[in-house]
Amino acid sequence: MPQQEYLGYNSIENLRNILSKHIPKSIFLVTHKDSYERCGAKSIIDSFLNSSNLAHFNDFEINPKIEDIERGINIFKKNNCDFVIAVGGGSAMDTAKSINLFANNPGNPMDYIQKKQIIENKGKTLAAIPTTSGSGSEATKFAVIYTEKIKQSLEHEFMLPDYAIVDPQFTMSLPKYVTACSGMDALSQGIESYWCVNSNEESKKYAKEAIKLVIKNLSAAVNNPSKESREAMSKAAHLAGKAINISKTTACHAVSYPITSYFNLPHGHAVALTLPSMLIYNSKVDENSLLDKRGIIYVKKTINEIIKFIDAKSADDAGKKLQNLMIGIGLSTQLGQLGIKTEDDVKLIIQRGFNPQRVNNNPRRLTEEALKEILEKIR
Repeated sequence: MPQQEYLGYNSIENLRNILSKHIPKSIFLVTHKDSYERCGAKSIIDSFLNSSNLAHFNDFEINPKIEDIERGINIFKKNNCDFVIAVGGGSAMDTAKSINLFANNPGNPMDYIQKKQIIENKGKTLAAIPTTSGSGSEATKFAVIYTEKIKQSLEHEFMLPDYAIVDPQFTMSLPKYVTACSGMDALSQGIESYWCVNSNEESKKYAKEAIKLVIKNLSAAVNNPSKESREAMSKAAHLAGKAINISKTTACHAVSYPITSYFNLPHGHAVALTLPSMLIYNSKVDENSLLDKRGIIYVKKTINEIIKFIDAKSADDAGKKLQNLMIGIGLSTQLGQLGIKTEDDVKLIIQRGFNPQRVNNNPRRLTEEALKEILEKIR
């Protein structure tokens, strides 16, 4: 069944009808600890859950670890859950998606992560309700789990939620920094998807709209939020999720994971740090560094289109505009300001940031030397 999407203010009301249709006996509800109540979701969603047994799981970290997932699986099985609701940011949705899949496939989750076992069974029906405007996890077949500070990426068609309910009302109370980080994650996903070697016309359509919406609305959503800017950012994040669900992400995401793991920087901020430099780097692609089979003319045209979406005149100008956007929404653009100060810190990021899947999705080959240069410039 293709995913059913509900977007816009009060779209959460559709959850009532979804539950009436499925009549679950035991619901597995995954939320962040405090934000579920603070964002206003709890009072609304709880009113829909009166007749069902409820297993509420919120015992997981912001970047979920395999131990978090295993705890959730035990609770899921103990309560014989037959429906899943995920409410929160990317971590809550990734956690719910992973637990749901592993709980319905026998054996050790690590065997599936390491591809020693094949996923054969779909999980229970899952409704994903984002409360941030960033990850787009409600629209993807991916989930991220960390094992010993190493990011593991799960990918399977069964991971895509059955329902996505994107209601901007739950983002209205987001703090500025969370709004800024999640918004830059959406922008990075849009840009990376657009230049990705796996992009197609459908993914580029979603990515283009996402980029334009973020460029137009992120500053307002952070500094002077309105219903309109919050709705635009919710839509942008969802579209960016739909885009990477087709194309996947590229070098900025690969480099971000060790920055998050070892220096505790939120994912969206970590991704955004190299985005301006990577745009300039990719604009200088040549025949020797080309990774996209569609050719050098295609890649140059693609980068120029992104530059126009950012409303810039050149790659250098686009890089400056992205940096200025970050500064304007309160995000540091220099590694040194974020505790990443030494050559050893940079070496660690390079050693841990070369995820072959993500780096090879980049339109221009990223070497360790080139990455070192990019990181040193922003150190």
